[in-house]
Amino acid sequence: MVVVNTAELILTGAQVVTPGGVARPGWVRVSAGKIAAVGDGAVPAGPAIELSGRWLVPGFVDVHCHGGGGGAFTSLEPEQTQTAVAHHRAHGTTTMLASLVSAPIPELVKQIATLTELTADGLLAGIHLEGPFLSHARCGAHAPEVLRAPEADDVRQLLEAGRGAVRMVTLAPELPGSRGAVRQLVDGGAIAAVGHTDANAEQVLAAVDAGATVATHLFNGMRPLHHREPGPVGALLDDERVSVELICDLVHLHPTIARLTATHAGIDRTMLVTDAISATGAGDGTYELGALPVTVVDGEPRLSDGSLAGSTLTMDAAFRNLVRSCGLPVPAAVAATATIPARRLGLTDVGEIRPGADADLVVLGDDLDLQGVMRRGQWLTEPA
Repeated sequence: MVVVNTAELILTGAQVVTPGGVARPGWVRVSAGKIAAVGDGAVPAGPAIELSGRWLVPGFVDVHCHGGGGGAFTSLEPEQTQTAVAHHRAHGTTTMLASLVSAPIPELVKQIATLTELTADGLLAGIHLEGPFLSHARCGAHAPEVLRAPEADDVRQLLEAGRGAVRMVTLAPELPGSRGAVRQLVDGGAIAAVGHTDANAEQVLAAVDAGATVATHLFNGMRPLHHREPGPVGALLDDERVSVELICDLVHLHPTIARLTATHAGIDRTMLVTDAISATGAGDGTYELGALPVTVVDGEPRLSDGSLAGSTLTMDAAFRNLVRSCGLPVPAAVAATATIPARRLGLTDVGEIRPGADADLVVLGDDLDLQGVMRRGQWLTEPA
Protein backbone atom coordinates (compact mmCIF):
# COMPACT_ATOMS: atom_id res chain seq x y z
CA MET A 1 0.00 0.00 0.00
CA VAL A 2 1.36 3.39 -1.03
CA VAL A 3 1.01 6.06 1.65
CA VAL A 4 1.26 9.65 0.41
CA ASN A 5 1.85 12.30 3.06
CA THR A 6 -0.45 15.31 2.86
CA ALA A 7 0.40 18.10 5.32
CA GLU A 8 -2.21 20.52 3.97
CA LEU A 9 -4.53 20.12 1.04
CA ILE A 10 -7.88 21.29 -0.28
CA LEU A 11 -10.19 18.77 -1.92
CA THR A 12 -12.60 20.65 -4.13
CA GLY A 13 -15.40 20.16 -6.63
CA ALA A 14 -16.85 16.94 -5.21
CA GLN A 15 -20.29 16.18 -3.86
CA VAL A 16 -19.36 16.26 -0.17
CA VAL A 17 -21.63 14.36 2.22
CA THR A 18 -21.66 16.21 5.56
CA PRO A 19 -23.86 15.89 8.67
CA GLY A 20 -25.88 18.84 7.39
CA GLY A 21 -26.46 17.50 3.88
CA VAL A 22 -24.66 17.28 0.55
CA ALA A 23 -22.51 20.19 -0.62
CA ARG A 24 -22.77 20.31 -4.44
CA PRO A 25 -20.03 21.15 -5.23
CA GLY A 26 -18.17 21.36 -1.95
CA TRP A 27 -14.64 21.56 -0.61
CA VAL A 28 -12.73 20.17 2.35
CA ARG A 29 -9.50 21.59 3.74
CA VAL A 30 -7.20 19.03 5.35
CA SER A 31 -4.44 20.11 7.72
CA ALA A 32 -2.19 18.07 10.03
CA GLY A 33 -4.30 14.94 9.67
CA LYS A 34 -7.57 16.67 10.54
CA ILE A 35 -10.44 18.24 8.66
CA ALA A 36 -9.81 21.95 9.15
CA ALA A 37 -12.80 23.36 7.27
CA VAL A 38 -15.71 22.33 5.04
CA GLY A 39 -17.66 24.57 2.70
CA ASP A 40 -19.58 24.99 -0.53
CA GLY A 41 -18.72 28.57 -1.44
CA ALA A 42 -15.46 30.22 -2.45
CA VAL A 43 -12.56 27.75 -2.28
CA PRO A 44 -9.69 28.84 0.00
CA ALA A 45 -6.25 29.37 -1.49
CA GLY A 46 -3.74 26.57 -1.23
CA PRO A 47 -2.65 23.30 -2.83
CA ALA A 48 -5.74 21.56 -4.17
CA ILE A 49 -7.02 18.42 -5.87
CA GLU A 50 -10.02 18.78 -8.15
CA LEU A 51 -12.61 16.03 -7.64
CA SER A 52 -15.30 17.32 -9.97
CA GLY A 53 -18.11 14.82 -10.59
CA ARG A 54 -17.08 12.57 -7.73
CA TRP A 55 -18.36 11.87 -4.22
CA LEU A 56 -16.40 12.60 -1.05
CA VAL A 57 -17.60 10.56 1.94
CA PRO A 58 -16.22 9.67 5.39
CA GLY A 59 -13.90 6.72 5.79
CA PHE A 60 -15.87 3.56 6.48
CA VAL A 61 -16.21 2.06 9.98
CA ASP A 62 -16.62 -1.74 10.13
CA VAL A 63 -17.62 -3.21 13.50
CA HIS A 64 -17.77 -6.85 12.32
CA CYS A 65 -14.85 -8.26 10.32
CA HIS A 66 -12.81 -11.46 10.76
CA GLY A 67 -9.97 -10.82 8.31
CA GLY A 68 -9.01 -10.23 4.71
CA GLY A 69 -6.24 -10.40 2.16
CA GLY A 70 -5.37 -13.87 3.42
CA GLY A 71 -4.93 -12.69 7.01
CA ALA A 72 -7.12 -13.82 9.92
CA PHE A 73 -7.64 -11.99 13.20
CA THR A 74 -7.69 -15.32 15.03
CA SER A 75 -3.99 -15.76 14.26
CA LEU A 76 -1.50 -15.02 17.01
CA GLU A 77 0.80 -13.55 14.33
CA PRO A 78 0.48 -9.74 14.22
CA GLU A 79 1.48 -9.82 10.55
CA GLN A 80 -1.80 -11.51 9.65
CA THR A 81 -3.79 -8.77 11.34
CA GLN A 82 -1.70 -6.13 9.59
CA THR A 83 -2.38 -7.83 6.25
CA ALA A 84 -6.12 -7.94 6.89
CA VAL A 85 -6.29 -4.32 8.00
CA ALA A 86 -4.27 -3.16 4.98
CA HIS A 87 -6.63 -4.97 2.63
CA HIS A 88 -9.73 -3.37 4.09
CA ARG A 89 -8.13 0.06 4.32
CA ALA A 90 -7.44 -0.15 0.60
CA HIS A 91 -11.21 -0.54 0.19
CA GLY A 92 -12.03 2.51 2.30
CA THR A 93 -12.38 1.04 5.81
CA THR A 94 -10.28 3.43 7.86
CA THR A 95 -11.61 2.25 11.27
CA MET A 96 -12.42 -1.32 12.23
CA LEU A 97 -12.97 -3.84 14.98
CA ALA A 98 -11.31 -7.24 14.76
CA SER A 99 -13.93 -9.96 15.20
CA LEU A 100 -13.09 -13.32 16.77
CA VAL A 101 -15.15 -16.48 16.35
CA SER A 102 -16.06 -18.79 19.21
CA ALA A 103 -13.22 -20.70 20.85
CA PRO A 104 -12.35 -22.06 24.32
CA ILE A 105 -11.90 -19.26 26.85
CA PRO A 106 -8.10 -19.76 27.24
CA GLU A 107 -7.64 -19.58 23.46
CA LEU A 108 -9.76 -16.43 23.22
CA VAL A 109 -7.73 -14.84 26.01
CA LYS A 110 -4.53 -15.40 23.97
CA GLN A 111 -6.10 -14.00 20.81
CA ILE A 112 -7.45 -10.98 22.69
CA ALA A 113 -4.01 -10.29 24.18
CA THR A 114 -2.44 -10.15 20.70
CA LEU A 115 -5.15 -7.90 19.29
CA THR A 116 -5.09 -5.66 22.37
CA GLU A 117 -1.49 -4.71 21.62
CA LEU A 118 -2.43 -3.85 18.04
CA THR A 119 -5.35 -1.79 19.31
CA ALA A 120 -3.00 0.15 21.58
CA ASP A 121 -0.79 0.78 18.54
CA GLY A 122 -3.76 2.28 16.66
CA LEU A 123 -4.06 -0.42 14.02
CA LEU A 124 -7.50 -1.43 15.31
CA ALA A 125 -10.33 0.37 17.10
CA GLY A 126 -10.91 -2.66 19.31
CA ILE A 127 -12.14 -6.24 19.39
CA HIS A 128 -15.51 -7.86 18.79
CA LEU A 129 -16.13 -11.29 20.31
CA GLU A 130 -18.69 -13.18 18.26
CA GLY A 131 -19.18 -15.88 20.87
CA PRO A 132 -18.67 -18.26 22.55
CA PHE A 133 -21.99 -17.50 24.27
CA LEU A 134 -24.10 -18.54 21.28
CA SER A 135 -26.98 -20.91 20.55
CA HIS A 136 -26.19 -24.43 19.35
CA ALA A 137 -29.35 -24.28 17.24
CA ARG A 138 -28.12 -21.17 15.39
CA CYS A 139 -24.36 -21.67 15.58
CA GLY A 140 -23.66 -20.99 11.88
CA ALA A 141 -19.90 -21.08 11.29
CA HIS A 142 -19.06 -21.51 14.98
CA ALA A 143 -17.83 -24.87 16.24
CA PRO A 144 -20.72 -26.24 18.35
CA GLU A 145 -18.44 -27.98 20.84
CA VAL A 146 -16.96 -24.70 22.12
CA LEU A 147 -20.28 -22.89 22.64
CA ARG A 148 -21.35 -22.31 26.24
CA ALA A 149 -23.67 -20.32 28.45
CA PRO A 150 -22.07 -17.17 29.86
CA GLU A 151 -20.69 -17.30 33.37
CA ALA A 152 -19.52 -14.24 35.26
CA ASP A 153 -15.95 -15.51 35.58
CA ASP A 154 -15.70 -16.19 31.83
CA VAL A 155 -16.94 -12.70 31.00
CA ARG A 156 -14.53 -11.20 33.52
CA GLN A 157 -11.55 -13.06 32.01
CA LEU A 158 -12.37 -11.89 28.49
CA LEU A 159 -12.85 -8.27 29.50
CA GLU A 160 -9.71 -8.21 31.63
CA ALA A 161 -7.65 -9.75 28.82
CA GLY A 162 -8.66 -6.84 26.58
CA ARG A 163 -7.86 -4.08 29.09
CA GLY A 164 -10.61 -1.98 27.51
CA ALA A 165 -10.03 -3.19 23.95
CA VAL A 166 -13.02 -5.57 23.92
CA ARG A 167 -15.64 -3.23 22.52
CA MET A 168 -18.47 -5.62 21.62
CA VAL A 169 -19.59 -9.15 22.53
CA THR A 170 -22.32 -11.09 20.72
CA LEU A 171 -24.43 -13.50 22.76
CA ALA A 172 -27.69 -15.45 22.60
CA PRO A 173 -30.17 -14.05 25.16
CA GLU A 174 -31.97 -17.35 25.76
CA LEU A 175 -28.89 -18.91 27.40
CA PRO A 176 -28.81 -19.19 31.20
CA GLY A 177 -27.03 -16.22 32.73
CA SER A 178 -27.33 -14.07 29.61
CA ARG A 179 -29.12 -11.16 31.25
CA GLY A 180 -26.46 -10.88 33.94
CA ALA A 181 -23.77 -11.17 31.25
CA VAL A 182 -25.32 -8.28 29.31
CA ARG A 183 -25.19 -6.07 32.41
CA GLN A 184 -21.61 -7.20 33.14
CA LEU A 185 -20.49 -6.37 29.61
CA VAL A 186 -22.12 -2.95 29.60
CA ASP A 187 -20.70 -2.16 33.04
CA GLY A 188 -17.30 -3.24 31.70
CA GLY A 189 -17.47 -0.75 28.82
CA ALA A 190 -18.42 -3.19 26.04
CA ILE A 191 -21.44 -3.27 23.74
CA ALA A 192 -23.71 -6.25 24.26
CA ALA A 193 -25.01 -7.54 20.92
CA VAL A 194 -27.72 -10.12 20.24
CA GLY A 195 -26.96 -12.78 17.65
CA HIS A 196 -26.71 -16.46 16.76
CA THR A 197 -29.88 -16.94 18.74
CA ASP A 198 -33.00 -19.08 18.77
CA ALA A 199 -34.68 -16.81 21.34
CA ASN A 200 -38.26 -15.67 21.26
CA ALA A 201 -39.19 -12.00 21.25
CA GLU A 202 -39.65 -11.80 25.01
CA GLN A 203 -36.18 -13.19 25.69
CA VAL A 204 -34.66 -10.74 23.25
CA LEU A 205 -36.46 -7.77 24.79
CA ALA A 206 -35.26 -8.83 28.23
CA ALA A 207 -31.68 -8.59 26.94
CA VAL A 208 -32.37 -5.17 25.45
CA ASP A 209 -33.88 -4.03 28.72
CA ALA A 210 -30.67 -5.21 30.41
CA GLY A 211 -28.57 -3.09 28.04
CA ALA A 212 -28.05 -4.89 24.70
CA THR A 213 -27.96 -2.34 21.86
CA VAL A 214 -26.82 -4.12 18.67
CA ALA A 215 -28.30 -6.86 16.47
CA THR A 216 -25.47 -8.95 15.03
CA HIS A 217 -26.06 -9.44 11.28
CA LEU A 218 -29.84 -9.26 11.53
CA PHE A 219 -31.69 -12.23 9.94
CA ASN A 220 -28.53 -14.33 9.66
CA GLY A 221 -27.82 -16.78 12.48
CA MET A 222 -31.17 -16.30 14.19
CA ARG A 223 -34.71 -17.65 14.31
CA PRO A 224 -36.55 -16.23 11.28
CA LEU A 225 -39.37 -13.73 11.42
CA HIS A 226 -42.84 -15.28 11.74
CA HIS A 227 -46.18 -13.50 11.61
CA ARG A 228 -47.29 -15.00 14.94
CA GLU A 229 -43.88 -15.00 16.65
CA PRO A 230 -41.64 -12.07 15.69
CA GLY A 231 -38.62 -13.71 17.32
CA PRO A 232 -35.29 -11.90 17.43
CA VAL A 233 -35.68 -10.33 13.97
CA GLY A 234 -38.95 -8.60 14.76
CA ALA A 235 -37.99 -7.65 18.31
CA LEU A 236 -34.61 -6.19 17.38
CA LEU A 237 -35.78 -4.41 14.25
CA ASP A 238 -38.74 -2.79 15.98
CA ASP A 239 -36.87 -1.58 19.08
CA GLU A 240 -35.50 1.94 18.70
CA ARG A 241 -32.80 1.23 21.28
CA VAL A 242 -31.10 -1.24 18.94
CA SER A 243 -28.79 -0.66 15.96
CA VAL A 244 -29.02 -3.41 13.35
CA GLU A 245 -26.12 -4.86 11.38
CA LEU A 246 -26.75 -5.85 7.76
CA ILE A 247 -24.38 -7.86 5.53
CA CYS A 248 -25.16 -6.18 2.23
CA ASP A 249 -23.36 -8.55 -0.14
CA LEU A 250 -26.66 -9.51 -1.84
CA VAL A 251 -26.02 -13.13 -0.78
CA HIS A 252 -26.78 -13.01 2.95
CA LEU A 253 -29.78 -10.76 2.32
CA HIS A 254 -32.04 -10.23 -0.69
CA PRO A 255 -31.99 -6.55 -1.76
CA THR A 256 -35.68 -6.22 -0.91
CA ILE A 257 -35.05 -7.41 2.66
CA ALA A 258 -32.08 -5.05 3.04
CA ARG A 259 -34.17 -2.13 1.75
CA LEU A 260 -37.18 -2.91 3.94
CA THR A 261 -34.96 -3.32 7.00
CA ALA A 262 -32.96 -0.14 6.44
CA THR A 263 -36.15 1.79 5.73
CA HIS A 264 -37.85 0.62 8.93
CA ALA A 265 -34.78 0.98 11.15
CA GLY A 266 -34.03 4.34 9.60
CA ILE A 267 -30.85 6.26 9.01
CA ASP A 268 -30.02 6.43 12.73
CA ARG A 269 -30.06 2.67 13.42
CA THR A 270 -28.72 0.89 10.32
CA MET A 271 -25.09 -0.32 10.21
CA LEU A 272 -23.51 -2.15 7.29
CA VAL A 273 -20.85 -4.72 8.18
CA THR A 274 -18.72 -7.02 6.07
CA ASP A 275 -18.41 -10.12 8.30
CA ALA A 276 -15.43 -10.67 5.99
CA ILE A 277 -13.10 -13.62 6.50
CA SER A 278 -9.46 -14.13 5.54
CA ALA A 279 -10.49 -15.23 2.03
CA THR A 280 -11.61 -11.68 1.21
CA GLY A 281 -9.48 -10.51 -1.69
CA ALA A 282 -7.49 -13.75 -1.69
CA GLY A 283 -9.51 -15.69 -4.26
CA ASP A 284 -11.50 -18.91 -4.26
CA GLY A 285 -10.12 -21.88 -2.37
CA THR A 286 -10.09 -23.56 1.03
CA TYR A 287 -9.64 -21.54 4.21
CA GLU A 288 -10.29 -21.80 7.93
CA LEU A 289 -12.65 -19.76 10.07
CA GLY A 290 -11.64 -20.54 13.61
CA ALA A 291 -11.56 -24.34 13.76
CA LEU A 292 -13.85 -24.91 10.77
CA PRO A 293 -12.81 -25.48 7.13
CA VAL A 294 -14.45 -23.11 4.66
CA THR A 295 -14.61 -23.46 0.89
CA VAL A 296 -14.94 -20.32 -1.24
CA VAL A 297 -16.50 -20.68 -4.69
CA ASP A 298 -17.31 -17.61 -6.79
CA GLY A 299 -16.60 -15.46 -3.76
CA GLU A 300 -19.11 -17.24 -1.49
CA PRO A 301 -17.58 -18.92 1.61
CA ARG A 302 -19.48 -21.96 2.83
CA LEU A 303 -19.14 -24.85 5.25
CA SER A 304 -19.34 -28.46 4.06
CA ASP A 305 -23.11 -28.46 4.72
CA GLY A 306 -23.58 -25.42 2.47
CA SER A 307 -24.07 -22.88 5.25
CA LEU A 308 -22.61 -19.44 4.68
CA ALA A 309 -19.46 -18.80 6.69
CA GLY A 310 -18.88 -15.07 6.75
CA SER A 311 -18.35 -13.22 3.49
CA THR A 312 -15.74 -11.87 1.09
CA LEU A 313 -17.33 -8.43 1.18
CA THR A 314 -15.57 -5.08 1.45
CA MET A 315 -17.26 -1.90 2.67
CA ASP A 316 -16.99 -0.06 -0.64
CA ALA A 317 -18.93 -2.89 -2.29
CA ALA A 318 -21.49 -2.88 0.55
CA PHE A 319 -21.95 0.88 0.05
CA ARG A 320 -22.53 0.43 -3.69
CA ASN A 321 -24.93 -2.46 -3.13
CA LEU A 322 -27.04 -0.48 -0.67
CA VAL A 323 -27.43 2.36 -3.18
CA ARG A 324 -27.47 0.65 -6.56
CA SER A 325 -29.21 -2.64 -5.74
CA CYS A 326 -31.29 -1.75 -2.67
CA GLY A 327 -32.33 1.75 -3.70
CA LEU A 328 -31.12 3.74 -0.67
CA PRO A 329 -29.78 7.29 -1.19
CA VAL A 330 -26.07 8.03 -0.83
CA PRO A 331 -26.45 9.93 2.49
CA ALA A 332 -28.17 6.87 3.99
CA ALA A 333 -25.27 4.70 2.83
CA VAL A 334 -22.83 7.15 4.43
CA ALA A 335 -24.69 6.90 7.73
CA ALA A 336 -24.76 3.08 7.55
CA THR A 337 -21.10 2.65 6.65
CA ALA A 338 -19.55 5.39 8.79
CA THR A 339 -21.61 7.68 11.00
CA ILE A 340 -23.81 5.21 12.89
CA PRO A 341 -21.14 2.55 13.58
CA ALA A 342 -18.80 5.29 14.80
CA ARG A 343 -21.49 6.65 17.12
CA ARG A 344 -22.30 3.19 18.43
CA LEU A 345 -18.63 2.70 19.31
CA GLY A 346 -18.52 6.12 20.98
CA LEU A 347 -15.90 7.41 18.52
CA THR A 348 -16.10 11.17 18.09
CA ASP A 349 -13.25 11.79 15.63
CA VAL A 350 -14.42 9.58 12.75
CA GLY A 351 -17.56 8.83 10.78
CA GLU A 352 -18.38 12.35 9.60
CA ILE A 353 -16.94 15.05 7.37
CA ARG A 354 -16.85 18.04 9.72
CA PRO A 355 -14.22 20.41 11.12
CA GLY A 356 -12.17 18.80 13.88
CA ALA A 357 -12.71 15.21 12.76
CA ASP A 358 -9.89 13.01 11.54
CA ALA A 359 -9.24 13.41 7.83
CA ASP A 360 -10.50 9.90 7.03
CA LEU A 361 -12.00 10.27 3.58
CA VAL A 362 -13.10 8.13 0.65
CA VAL A 363 -13.38 9.35 -2.95
CA LEU A 364 -16.03 7.59 -5.05
CA GLY A 365 -16.77 8.00 -8.74
CA ASP A 366 -20.18 8.97 -10.01
CA ASP A 367 -20.98 5.25 -10.25
CA LEU A 368 -19.68 4.81 -6.66
CA ASP A 369 -16.50 2.97 -7.64
CA LEU A 370 -13.63 3.49 -5.20
CA GLN A 371 -11.12 6.06 -6.47
CA GLY A 372 -9.21 7.27 -3.41
CA VAL A 373 -8.70 6.62 0.30
CA MET A 374 -7.24 9.03 2.86
CA ARG A 375 -6.58 8.13 6.49
CA ARG A 376 -5.62 10.82 8.99
CA GLY A 377 -4.57 13.13 6.23
CA GLN A 378 -2.43 10.63 4.32
CA TRP A 379 -3.43 9.19 0.99
CA LEU A 380 -3.46 5.40 1.02
CA THR A 381 -4.70 5.54 -2.57
CA GLU A 382 -4.51 8.90 -4.29
CA PRO A 383 -7.28 9.70 -6.79
CA ALA A 384 -6.22 10.28 -10.38
